[in-house]
Amino acid sequence: MKSNDIPKQFLKIEGKTIITRTINHFEKHPEVDFIVVACIESWIEELRRELDEEGIKKVTAIVPGGATGYQSIHNGLMKAAERAGGKDIVLICDGVRPMLSNDLITNCIREATKYETAVPVTPSIDSVLYSEDGIHCSKSYERRNMFITQAPQGYTMDKILWAHEQAEKKKLDPVSSGELLLELGEEIHIFQGIRENIKVTTPEDLHALRANQYYGHFKEFAKELLQYE
Repeated sequence: MKSNDIPKQFLKIEGKTIITRTINHFEKHPEVDFIVVACIESWIEELRRELDEEGIKKVTAIVPGGATGYQSIHNGLMKAAERAGGKDIVLICDGVRPMLSNDLITNCIREATKYETAVPVTPSIDSVLYSEDGIHCSKSYERRNMFITQAPQGYTMDKILWAHEQAEKKKLDPVSSGELLLELGEEIHIFQGIRENIKVTTPEDLHALRANQYYGHFKEFAKELLQYE
């Protein structure tokens, strides 16, 4: 996404950055005790300012992000491990998922408590083809067996810390925590996510986010109108 040198998580929708919209879901959830954010180092002070403006209090630490997504997660996880451990649940989320829900966070905590791992997914609505070079296709997959992963992903601290220890030993650099566990031969538990919980990655996603905000305003206006009538 081209954004004039502004990291996509700091793009604003109706005056609020995408990352503060995402963090706010965890800030308002009664079962979330504290939040650690891994942030591009040169944008940490800007994030602090945004958090102050929004009145966000649960962010107890902001750590520099790494060169990859995994390394950023690792930095944040090590900081969170200073306050939590054992069977405590850690939720790992992209900073660009501003349309997740309170119920999704609740369900993630419940499922992770029960199974040690919890990855929200939605069934694939498209057929999936496999290609090694992006030109020639050699395999297709049964759509009914394909799922799209989302976040937050939930884990017990014991489980995810073990996985990161193994990743460091084996020099792994996975895309996500769920994929790390799979690469280590572990099984992960999946549960039903929500389709509107998009990861803002492309300009089209940004349009969808704006449309969602406008639709939310319209619903509130309609409610007030009906009450008035």
